[in-house]
Amino acid sequence: MSRAILLITCSVLATTAFATTYVRVEKDGTKTYSDRPLPGGQPVEIQPAQTYSAPPSSSSVLDSRRPREEREMLDAANFRYTMCQLSPRNDETFTNPEKVNISLSLSPALRPGDELKILVDGSPPPAAAGAMTVTLEQPDRGSHTVTAEIRDRYGRGLCSASTTFHVQRPSLNSPARVAPRPPPRPPRPTPH
Repeated sequence: MSRAILLITCSVLATTAFATTYVRVEKDGTKTYSDRPLPGGQPVEIQPAQTYSAPPSSSSVLDSRRPREEREMLDAANFRYTMCQLSPRNDETFTNPEKVNISLSLSPALRPGDELKILVDGSPPPAAAGAMTVTLEQPDRGSHTVTAEIRDRYGRGLCSASTTFHVQRPSLNSPARVAPRPPPRPPRPTPH
């Protein structure tokens, strides 16, 4: 029974490891533990519980030991754009537009040395070399597909996006056109 009491006492002591613990040895050899001073008792030094800290991961240790240039090259090799989005929205329709603005939204901003290529229906639009915004003047009717791609200086793709927009140009020859009614004829004069 005394072993059970001793184990319970030790577990209680372990939970209150930062409190001072006292022990008194009785005449029969048993020990009495308390968190309060006991007559004839002595304070007991309880060692803190053994803990374990994982060593730093080998990649972070290696990264901190690498030269700055090498770390920058690794960061550049792992770089990606978090947002790469074209406007107009996919399947957006324009009726008789004089112009349509095409723009690419990026996050983070375009890095120096990265090459941006925008194509409209498979061809580069006029004056679009590296521009984030392109204006199409008087686009033809029909559907138009826009693609954007960014590559780093090594040719590795970092971002790609595509969208399709539609241009409608209704005309007088539209099949939905209803022929106007002829104007009413003036009344005939009645003979007297």
